[in-house]
Amino acid sequence: MKRRWLTLTALLALGLGVAQIPGVVQGNYTGGTLGTITQPAPAQPSEGSVYRVGAWPLYTAELPDGPGKELVLSYCQVCHSVTYIPMQPPLPAATWEAEVTKMIKTYGAQIPEDAAKQIVAYLQAHFTPETRKE
Repeated sequence: MKRRWLTLTALLALGLGVAQIPGVVQGNYTGGTLGTITQPAPAQPSEGSVYRVGAWPLYTAELPDGPGKELVLSYCQVCHSVTYIPMQPPLPAATWEAEVTKMIKTYGAQIPEDAAKQIVAYLQAHFTPETRKE
């Protein structure tokens, strides 16, 4: 017995539909390298739609009072939040000195030498294992 295979075009021409095959995923596919992730186009808001966001968080960590606090607030906040300071585990005094030195020499923080010494003294007075108050 001879079998005949009809092409998809021939099946459609005969008015025969194509059955869905279980396990076959239908969808839109994009060309490109396998394994790449493509993002969908951003949603287009309809006319009159409103996009709302909450208030920008303006949280600043409460730093302990003491000599040098104002210098920490003025110099350190130029590059990052002072919230990073109390987030650190209690660090040894030498580590705080190294951190301030790194901020100046590696990251280019514009802190005068006298202010840097006062900042280090403040950090050592409040954020070492011996001085940190939880």
